[in-house]
Amino acid sequence: MVEEDTPGYLRIGEVSRRTGVSPELLRAWEQRYGLLRPGRSPGGFRLYGGSDLARVATMQHLLADGLSAAEAARLAQAPDQTRPDPPIGLSHREAGERLSAAMAAFDAGRAHAVLDAHLAAYSVSTTLRELLLPYLHDLGERWQNGSATVGQEHFATSLLRGRLLGLTRAWDAGRGARVLLACAPGELHDLPLLAFGIAMRDLGWRVTYLGQDTPVSTLAEAARDLDPDLVVVSAHSSTVFAAAREQLRALAAGYRVAIAGAGSTPKHARAIGAELLLGDPVAAAATVR
Repeated sequence: MVEEDTPGYLRIGEVSRRTGVSPELLRAWEQRYGLLRPGRSPGGFRLYGGSDLARVATMQHLLADGLSAAEAARLAQAPDQTRPDPPIGLSHREAGERLSAAMAAFDAGRAHAVLDAHLAAYSVSTTLRELLLPYLHDLGERWQNGSATVGQEHFATSLLRGRLLGLTRAWDAGRGARVLLACAPGELHDLPLLAFGIAMRDLGWRVTYLGQDTPVSTLAEAARDLDPDLVVVSAHSSTVFAAAREQLRALAAGYRVAIAGAGSTPKHARAIGAELLLGDPVAAAATVR
């Protein structure tokens, strides 16, 4: 028997939230292929660990490559010495080192295994704050000083964007206040905004995300349809906010607007009539009323 509060063990709903796979499909994979191998709590609930998350992630990648479900399940369960399942409970530093090494080697399997194990051992917000955001900060510095290649940066960004999008499943459900998120016109750096949205969801907000390079007119249309409690616009470059200042100021006249990202400054916030969100995405989410 496994106690329900044992660190690293999850109920099926949380496995679904972290992987983006519905509980019904997870149960089907467990029953048909033996992909998941849960323990049981004293109350009879199935509890899943890091190895289950790793197999689900591998199954998803193999299905995306065009394999049949049966073949993908077989390969996901096959012994693979090149893709070990990191133990649950790795320290943040150890996980960060393993993630960095995997990304530098273009090893998607190892990178996903590190992420799966960390998500099994810690909450989503903790994984964002202690693993993903520090890794992205370090990657940006290494890219600027030339110790990380453009290829490595693109590979890591693409992989992490996919993982973050997988955590957005049903983030607009519930009855909480609604936040409308968008990257400013011309802005393609959306990882921080995705992380912010996930952190907001964990705080009880409903999240609607419009994506990269969103025209302010499109954002205004969505705001009229949704009547959100907060609109957040993100940009990596301050010139983006300067170019869209008048349109954003018109939007802020009718809605509560905040700006975020490396390009946001107090000067832009004052000119637009918006709030300024400071700090990393998880910290910024915690400051929102």
